[in-house]
Amino acid sequence: MADRANIAQEIRDRIIAEPEVILEDRDLMRALIAANERAMGANIVDLRGIAMERLEARLDRLEDTHRSVIAAAYENLAGTNQVHRAILRMLDPTGFEDFLRNLAGEVAQILRVDAVRLVLETRETDPDPALERLGEVLCVAEPGFVETYMAGGRPAPARPVVLRQTLPGAESIYGRSGDWIRSEAALRLDLGDGRLPGMLALGAEDPHQFRPNQGIDLLTFFGGVFERAMRRWLA
Repeated sequence: MADRANIAQEIRDRIIAEPEVILEDRDLMRALIAANERAMGANIVDLRGIAMERLEARLDRLEDTHRSVIAAAYENLAGTNQVHRAILRMLDPTGFEDFLRNLAGEVAQILRVDAVRLVLETRETDPDPALERLGEVLCVAEPGFVETYMAGGRPAPARPVVLRQTLPGAESIYGRSGDWIRSEAALRLDLGDGRLPGMLALGAEDPHQFRPNQGIDLLTFFGGVFERAMRRWLA
């Protein structure tokens, strides 16, 4: 009995000296409340236990929200770094042909897309051999094509970037790749006063890579840098 009394006194002294040890231990607090409820009897409702359960549920929700916010922050940071890397690589070439080939090569790899197409509207109807040398990355279209394509049969969008699953007719810009491109980001390009608009299309095989509910800030920034680079090449 003396040993048990000594142990009990030691535990008591420890609790008095460091009460936060118990307060920070969920399982211990829950056990103490359960013991208290048993001592009070089945006909008495202990509001403290109910309040604690509600506080624990609220804490769990706050922790879940905290984790979600941190995950979103890391995802945004990764996306920002990805776009910055793509822009730096995009600005490396010193010739227009290399600029376009690089766009469909390393820039596309950095952005993790499966196809890149630059669409330029023109009133010229005769084929240009110089354009044919550039391969599939450059597409020419008649005036009005960009607005029609980005609208997708709806009123013309006000946003500079449209994210969606590909629509019928996507093969007009993706060519043979149109059979397996399932989602895309279409970036409207302002090429300067007196010039017809253009469009940069980023295509992905994953049908969920580009979705309308995603943010467009980073792609808007990328498109702004790209159209300024294009203005210099077209000057």
